[in-house]
Amino acid sequence: MAKHHQSGITIAQVMHLAGFRLRFFCAKTPTLAPNFSFNLFPIRFHMRQFFRVLLLALALSACSGLRKSSPRSSSAMPFLWENANMYFLLTDRFANGNTANDVTLGRTTPPAKLRGFMGGDIRGIIKKLDDGYFDRLGVSAIWFTPVLEQIHGPVDEGTGVTYGFHGYWTKDWTRLDPNFGTERDLAELVDKAHRRGIRVLLDVVINHTGPVTPQDPLWDNWARTNPQCNYRDYSSTISCTLVKNLPDIKTESNAPVELPPFLQKKWEQEGRLQHELAELDAFFERTGYPRAPRFYFIKWLTDYVRRLGIDGYRCDTVKHVEESVWAELQKEAARAFAEWKKAHPAKVLDNTDFYMVGEVYGYNIASGRDYDFGDRKVDYFAHGFHSVINFGMKYDAQNPSYEALFSKYAAQLQGPLRGKSVLNYLSSHDDGAPFDKQREKPIEAANKLLLCPGAAQIYYGDETNRSLDIPGTEGDATLRSFMNWDELKANRTRNGFQTKVVLEHWQKLGRFRKAHPAVGAGTHTMLTEKPYVFRRTYTAGGYSDTVVVGLDLPKGEKTVSVAGAFPDGTTLRDAYSGNKTTVANGKATITSGADLLLLERVP
Repeated sequence: MAKHHQSGITIAQVMHLAGFRLRFFCAKTPTLAPNFSFNLFPIRFHMRQFFRVLLLALALSACSGLRKSSPRSSSAMPFLWENANMYFLLTDRFANGNTANDVTLGRTTPPAKLRGFMGGDIRGIIKKLDDGYFDRLGVSAIWFTPVLEQIHGPVDEGTGVTYGFHGYWTKDWTRLDPNFGTERDLAELVDKAHRRGIRVLLDVVINHTGPVTPQDPLWDNWARTNPQCNYRDYSSTISCTLVKNLPDIKTESNAPVELPPFLQKKWEQEGRLQHELAELDAFFERTGYPRAPRFYFIKWLTDYVRRLGIDGYRCDTVKHVEESVWAELQKEAARAFAEWKKAHPAKVLDNTDFYMVGEVYGYNIASGRDYDFGDRKVDYFAHGFHSVINFGMKYDAQNPSYEALFSKYAAQLQGPLRGKSVLNYLSSHDDGAPFDKQREKPIEAANKLLLCPGAAQIYYGDETNRSLDIPGTEGDATLRSFMNWDELKANRTRNGFQTKVVLEHWQKLGRFRKAHPAVGAGTHTMLTEKPYVFRRTYTAGGYSDTVVVGLDLPKGEKTVSVAGAFPDGTTLRDAYSGNKTTVANGKATITSGADLLLLERVP
């Protein structure tokens, strides 16, 4: 150990002479934080103050170093995207935190019902984050619709006047839309989410620009306006426009393109043209990429990761873009994430890699790793994606058997998809035929989604029984009403279910999932068929987690088998009721008013 040159004593002796107690918590979560404690006795020494200052500097340096380079203990609970409890919301439809930005950029034409901006914004998400709403729901990641600047004009193609409130009609990838907020707002959201151990995903679009309107020109030489996709094979799914007037970016091209004149003019008016041009020059010089359309977008999207510490992307319209493009995006995003971590060691949650989940529309977990275009199969997991959205769960959940659902998913995730995952959902922003569209089975929906192997996506309002069928709407607008905070406050009853009762059920299951990686990422074993009881176990890197869950049990006293999961004498807690019991003869008995058990070991 290095010595103090003036006194000839070691650093350890300096710490001993300082004569006071220090505690430093270097991790975000107190239960996981390494605790540095030095109990020192006071002595008389003419350099006491000097050594105290030196000790403080040394300890802070050590703490910083641990934050920067030391992984969490292998016995600590890991964060696993495979077990994520992800909350998906439409930014404009969740919560209004700033009424001053409800109308911006001249968007004053009256829209059709639920097809215009309604005031939801990033500050609204922050407010609910501050209120602890996501914590009580056990959310471990938040995904919200794109917040980049949308086209300014409205579109009317048969469904009534529509604005880009949903975020998928981007005009400028380098700036946030003022209706949603500012980059400072987004930075605050990411920081506050991270302090609570919640990851943040950006929803990103590379496939298309926004529609062309009188206020929003075509990206000349960057995008095609025909043919329209007919989805017969690989080519007719990618090199085409999804719908009329939704220009398709030429992501296959390596030909250099100049910036669209309208974008340069816009940047000049905003006083940032030279800055943006210089950044582009630096990016292309560093990477050696051609100045082809896709690489501009990759640069602009990864900037948010590098500046803000975004944890991952939900990638839109994945099967409509060459799979190699997603691998290129992942490579640059991972580099940007590593650079952010290096620049902000005190803010790093852990050593989890940058995450990408893809919307491969129509993908089903039963397909394993491949998506079949008819003339070609593509393994998107091999092209940058850790996970893809599972569009099959809404069908699988129709089977009344929990075991049929859970065992099927466990077999796929522990078999062909081992090391990867799927993001399960039961309702979403563009699925017109979700599970339980009339909201008649909100408790069953929670049980199947939140207790199923794989990651779970809660669509905003699933947990509050928000209506998915709004009279007077056209198309997917009916799925996109404003979050039903008013119904929650009034404890509105829908189809016999009180809103607060439904929310409490989702909260308990969500917190249980978040606390136990075994739920989504563990191996699944049915213990008894009647009553239905199963075990999930996850073990990796010195960490182990086991839970036992019983469903459709009698209310009141219930006894279930836990043999093979917990030995006799183990104290268990039912995370649903809070009641405890001790295992005897391979069984656990709990009395509660619920018809399910969420059994966990009491530390």
